[in-house]
Amino acid sequence: MNEAFQGLWRETLEPWLASLEAERKTSVSRFIAWAAGMAVLGLAIGGYFFSRQGEFMFLFVAAFFGLVAGMMIGGRRMERLRKSIKAELNTKIAEVCQLDYSLAPAEPARFATFRAYGLLPSYTRCGFEDHFAGERLGCDFELYEAHLEERRRSGKKTHWVTVFRGVLIRINFPRKVEGVTVITRDKGIFNGLAALGHSFGSKKLERVALVDPEFEKAFEVYGTDQVLARYMLDPAFMERLVRLEKALKGKNVRAAFDEHSGEGELLIAAETGNQFEAGSMFKPLADEARIRTIIDDLTRVIDIIENLVKPPELGEGG
Repeated sequence: MNEAFQGLWRETLEPWLASLEAERKTSVSRFIAWAAGMAVLGLAIGGYFFSRQGEFMFLFVAAFFGLVAGMMIGGRRMERLRKSIKAELNTKIAEVCQLDYSLAPAEPARFATFRAYGLLPSYTRCGFEDHFAGERLGCDFELYEAHLEERRRSGKKTHWVTVFRGVLIRINFPRKVEGVTVITRDKGIFNGLAALGHSFGSKKLERVALVDPEFEKAFEVYGTDQVLARYMLDPAFMERLVRLEKALKGKNVRAAFDEHSGEGELLIAAETGNQFEAGSMFKPLADEARIRTIIDDLTRVIDIIENLVKPPELGEGG
């Protein structure tokens, strides 16, 4: 960690987390007590039915559901503490990075456009959290996490399947953007770009051949303007996009260029899982590793965002 983060840890976060240690231990003890108590109660109920029906499965089922119920009831206090700690840690870390943070975005930035451009799969329900916003190199950007689930049926039963969990990024892009350019890794994963023509009315998207054959193997590009798309997607930009995927520890990064409110805009989606978390409540709170992971995740993303909006003439090391 750099000096600013070290100072934040020593002067603010470490003593604050240490002051919450007793609360953490209490919440963990409460969780364990409820889980154990309800499991024992379940066993007792299951034992009663076992003695009358002779079915061993009663013991297992009753104990299992008792354990789950106990974990849910006993975990409420621990979950409130975890969310409180997470919000404070992310807020303080964001301040050092000169960013604004909120636990959940009031209105997910351009989410409908992510969907319209085929950057996200179809879903039944969605949730959003960890919204960061700020400016780098004169360009505004927003970053937040999305969790999309689809309800599926198997026989008479229905269940929820996660179809996307990752990071969505919106950047006001400094280079001129006209028309639409969409970059995907494997269109078979999503709804298919064939539907985009209908979504955009008169805007017809055609496949764009990339200059670099190596990136051609990894990405599929569609756009309304072949010349502009090749100009936007020079080898340096594509390399930065791949670096972003690695920085996010994700997969299937995809993006779209568009003009919005008279300005160029870059939208990026990557499957990263759940990031920016405060860590386990079963470990002591005053541990520097809690903020190191969040700092590493956030600063890596910011560094790549700066590289993405950097004018080409400055080069990678400019």
